[in-house]
Amino acid sequence: MRISISLFSGAVLAACLSVPTAAFADGDPVAGAKVFKKCAACHTATEEKNKIGPHLVGIIDRPVASIADFKYSPAMTAHATEVPKWDEAALTKYLHDPKGVVKGTKMTFVGLKKDEDIADVIAYLKDPAAGE
Repeated sequence: MRISISLFSGAVLAACLSVPTAAFADGDPVAGAKVFKKCAACHTATEEKNKIGPHLVGIIDRPVASIADFKYSPAMTAHATEVPKWDEAALTKYLHDPKGVVKGTKMTFVGLKKDEDIADVIAYLKDPAAGE
């Protein structure tokens, strides 16, 4: 009995560890504003103004590659057919490894490695005013 419970517990733990958890955790928008500074050279989350990258105002649940006046890479446009919107799970996966998720993206950022940082950035993107 102990062996089967241990095997089951180990399998559950392994499954949980293989999935990024940031999308399922509540983040801190104030901490997210600080982490977002890594993104601010190319993106803004507070005004609908594109920079090197598209603005991120209203990104949560927005269709992928949908800012009309921004020229997305062919890779990102193709990604939009596979992942129709930027929900928290899609953002979590992308922010961990942008180039791995969208091979051929123009985005040069290597990604955020800490689940907590991703959860915080997502919390900030949901409500940038709460990050002030």
